[in-house]
Amino acid sequence: MDLNAIEAVLAPAARADLPAWRAGDAWLAGGTWLFSEPQPHLARLVDLAALGWPPYAVGPDGLEIAATCTLAALERLDLPPGWTAAAALIGPCCRALLGSFKVRNTATVGGNLCLALPAGPMIALTAALDGTGLIWTPDGGERRLPVLDLVRGPGETALEPGEVLRRIDLPAAALGRRAAFRRIALSPDGRSGALLIGTSGATGWALTVTAATRRPLQWRLPAVPEAETLAEILAAVPDALWYDDVHGAPDWRRHVTGILAEEIRRDLAEQDPSGRDASGAAA
Repeated sequence: MDLNAIEAVLAPAARADLPAWRAGDAWLAGGTWLFSEPQPHLARLVDLAALGWPPYAVGPDGLEIAATCTLAALERLDLPPGWTAAAALIGPCCRALLGSFKVRNTATVGGNLCLALPAGPMIALTAALDGTGLIWTPDGGERRLPVLDLVRGPGETALEPGEVLRRIDLPAAALGRRAAFRRIALSPDGRSGALLIGTSGATGWALTVTAATRRPLQWRLPAVPEAETLAEILAAVPDALWYDDVHGAPDWRRHVTGILAEEIRRDLAEQDPSGRDASGAAA
């Protein structure tokens, strides 16, 4: 798509070179969505890839993922042996985008988050792994925000005008948990209608629901819950939070979410070495 309203494309070499934000600006990362449809309201693009951020950094505290890291680069990441949840989830979440190899080699983690589509698989991955976004503010400062709070709804984030998502930090404790992944779509190559991730470990059990809902939802319990408890949790989700578009009706999304959540509950109960659910009874 030719963006014929664009007057300038800026390529800053350092943070100090970032221009003052003005109406008609857009941050450019991979551009796979930006260049996919007309953008008549835009006049200037600021190319974040020019800043040259390393795609990721592995350390004792966890994984730092640059906002400009592509999905293909993330999927190729050589993980430490103890990062069981990362090993179980990164590949399936990257492939859940269902783009061609050209798209996955260009689309970025930060772009997927900031676009804030309910089916964004990087939202699911980073929310389930307790991700926190490091945000650059226009005044030269920075702030941190959990991914669960960063994505507010379809196309809506907590970013203020001129703010830049610099990276997403995933703590080592979350990366080393047990994990289970489930996804469903109306067609084999369709956009996700529901994408669920469950994790469990020493700090308890968590279920993250995306794609089926307008924003990511997450529940945490001391241990794997009983089936009845899980059903009650999902039944309490307000009707208005179930997403409605051509990729799935709200009642269908609610129904399949319940099925997939129960599959995840059983998987994690079987993996739990204690064999106990949240009530202390045998799982």
